[in-house]
Amino acid sequence: MNGLNLSQSPYADFMHEGKATIGDLTLHFEVGGATDAPTILLIMGLGAQMLIWPDAFCKALVDAGYRVIRFDNRDIGLSSKIRHKGPRLGYLKLMGRFSLGLPNSGSPYTLHEMADDTHLLIKALGLSSVHVIGASMGGMIAQILAAKHPEQVKSLNLLFTSNNRALLPPPFPKQLLSLIGRPKSMDEAGVIAHATRLYQTIGTPGEVNIEESKATAHKLFHRSFHPAGVVQQYLAILCTGSLTEIDRVISAPTLVVHGSKDKLLPPAHGRAVAKAIRGARFELMEGMGHDIPKAYIPRLVAAFSSNIMSFEQTATRAS
Repeated sequence: MNGLNLSQSPYADFMHEGKATIGDLTLHFEVGGATDAPTILLIMGLGAQMLIWPDAFCKALVDAGYRVIRFDNRDIGLSSKIRHKGPRLGYLKLMGRFSLGLPNSGSPYTLHEMADDTHLLIKALGLSSVHVIGASMGGMIAQILAAKHPEQVKSLNLLFTSNNRALLPPPFPKQLLSLIGRPKSMDEAGVIAHATRLYQTIGTPGEVNIEESKATAHKLFHRSFHPAGVVQQYLAILCTGSLTEIDRVISAPTLVVHGSKDKLLPPAHGRAVAKAIRGARFELMEGMGHDIPKAYIPRLVAAFSSNIMSFEQTATRAS
């Protein structure tokens, strides 16, 4: 990462933050861990700032011997925002066509452009290849990255994601509306209340701490509030469509992890991904929802580390 100006992260004392310019965009990132350790790039999901990767999860990966990078996707957090003045697109029509596997168009960008962002970020950071962990929409971006740029992805690790194959079980209405719905009021109190309800609705039953959720929502609101980015990222998913053809060309060792209590993307989505990628393994986390609760961090780190280290050991023997 020579030439990049890094400073201490205001959120995690073991991380440093910086900005990388890729074309017309700037992506904000944080990095922690030994410079000579295997590098893991974390790709976050729809409307989620990079801080939704819990500090405790990132620290556990660092303590396990990895260098960890998390970043804000375009249109969210401190990364560049995309201004679009095209016609408004109707959710219901797009969602219906999407669920049936029919193509959509008209979004400001698709997940392919977001995967290109990630590809260019890896290059801008001076890295030749990384291990990738992608969550939810970030897992979809990761699938495209691994297919289009296999030389950059040492291992592919996917968390509660989908390949958006036609006729998969849809999100439960309550969970989907919590994610893409607007707060009752757009002031600080309304936004924090909305975010707190979201964490409770999609999170792991019995593991969501309300006070911690409020604190997280407060931190994220004051860091960045850009609801248009959430809409545009959702349109990107709907206008990208199925990734099943992309999955067939992925060659990276792949682990797909999904929570049994995920009602935003039911476990059938993760199973569909694992089935479509040659040699992929599927692991169901009993009781987990669409989040990364503290109680599950040791199991998640162990699962991803097993997939990552199998690649590292094979690469060491080959050299």
